[in-house]
Amino acid sequence: MNLIWLVRMARWARNPPSARQVILVLGIIAFCLALAGIELFVGWPDWATTGSGGRVPRFAP
Repeated sequence: MNLIWLVRMARWARNPPSARQVILVLGIIAFCLALAGIELFVGWPDWATTGSGGRVPRFAP
């Protein structure tokens, strides 16, 4: 483990983040998990899919 990470963890132990910041981060994680679950079980909507608007570059082997 890098020494900078140990210093960062010690700083967090001395000055933990506020409850509001923890709730914000947990809310963002919950939103991302909900979006991934919807995509997994329901599928991705057609309106959010980009069309084949251009030519796909092909590289010679």
